[in-house]
Amino acid sequence: MSDASKPPLTTTTSIWPAASVVILAVVVLGSFMIINLVSDQGVATTTTTVPNIVGGLATASSGVILQNCQQPDNPPANIADALLVPQTTRSTGPAQLPNEGAGDFDCFRPLVTQASPAALLKYYTTQLEARGWNLFSKGASNGAPQLLFQKAGSDSFYWVVGITVQSSTKSTAHWTYTIYQNSGAV
Repeated sequence: MSDASKPPLTTTTSIWPAASVVILAVVVLGSFMIINLVSDQGVATTTTTVPNIVGGLATASSGVILQNCQQPDNPPANIADALLVPQTTRSTGPAQLPNEGAGDFDCFRPLVTQASPAALLKYYTTQLEARGWNLFSKGASNGAPQLLFQKAGSDSFYWVVGITVQSSTKSTAHWTYTIYQNSGAV
């Protein structure tokens, strides 16, 4: 028995079903892009002002006392606004840069202010929170009055500002200002 040879069956596969899916996707994407373009209202910018605290400590007009903590690009511009001190502040020692640019940035300076420790801590709480810093710790492990603030820098690192009162009298606070780059990235 022999079968007569027949030519193979011809079938054509159409690409139109697949093309219609791609065309539909392009039409939907295009329509959403047009809707987005028409309804986009842009980014609204808000301006904030640093508060003037009535009855609180005034800020020194120049940052001379903490200028040694300002290095090229350290801290970044959005962090440098924390380099402020009350008007009655003077230095009791040089600014210390323990890492001298190697590794994480760290700067501290011993200071004295003609104000009570409570007034000094209230000054920094008000001023730094108004500048976008978050208070995340109160009080040192040894019981000394201390505040630690944190803020994300434009350099992709968190930065910490610490105010630690070392000793005080009724109207004078001996304290340390510390600013450092936290090793954890934002």
